[in-house]
Amino acid sequence: MANFLVLQTDFGLQDGAVNAMYGVAYQVEPNLTINNLTHEIEPYNIHDASYRLLQTVSYWPAGTVFVSVVDPGVGSTRRSVVAELKGGQYVITPDNGTLTYLAQYVGIKELRQIDEESQRLPGSSESHTFHGRDVYVYNGARLASGKVAFTELGEIISLTDLVTFPLTAPQQDEQKITGTIDITDIRFGSLWTNIPLEFFKTWQVDYGQNLLVKIYFKDVLRYQDEVVFGRSFAQVVPKEAVLYINSVLNVGLGINLDSFSGVYKIGTGNEWTIELTKVENN
Repeated sequence: MANFLVLQTDFGLQDGAVNAMYGVAYQVEPNLTINNLTHEIEPYNIHDASYRLLQTVSYWPAGTVFVSVVDPGVGSTRRSVVAELKGGQYVITPDNGTLTYLAQYVGIKELRQIDEESQRLPGSSESHTFHGRDVYVYNGARLASGKVAFTELGEIISLTDLVTFPLTAPQQDEQKITGTIDITDIRFGSLWTNIPLEFFKTWQVDYGQNLLVKIYFKDVLRYQDEVVFGRSFAQVVPKEAVLYINSVLNVGLGINLDSFSGVYKIGTGNEWTIELTKVENN
């Protein structure tokens, strides 16, 4: 029985690139079950590709193969890799930082380098700009269908050699919590921070309690206000901000029936930091 194959790219759906990847996978195994994580990653945005894998991978059964292609270095000396995660899932992707969040928060059991010359779609050796089709989904389909074993895809790479980008850990003391804006809930513009639910439990923050929220970009204050902690957006009136716990059990910040990131022009990444402090006499 074949395992699931899940695809993520920054290709969009306006041309035939994703469809060609499907075709290659079905040539390998017509009975594969293929799913899309997303094909709307911002072009070249390795950070967001890395986070979206973290958002979804752990909800899929062991044996599922993820193919993530956000590859601004295609055709260069960057490596193509396949990772076996501690949960039993696999990820095939360029070694360009895409595995950063999974390495930090899920754990990688073993990492192998795919030989791009020998492990590729037959007849594609003269193509150097579409490894998503010729290398990644081709090997993803072979792995998901059992036509090749993980150990056959390449030589082991030390996990210390994995390419990653820096992540800033959240901090908490008696009066202040600091974190970063990891990503936005794209359709609705809410901010997803790296601040875990456990920090609110440590502070014993109750629903209905206000916290002072400050957001900085490169240490320049971009937003400041008292915001209520709610169970959901419905805890506040339309157009009012609310702190909440998002679907990955981190602190989120949104506006009921509006886009927080849009209204206040807030971005994502380590340069965007958020600070929460207690408000006395709530």
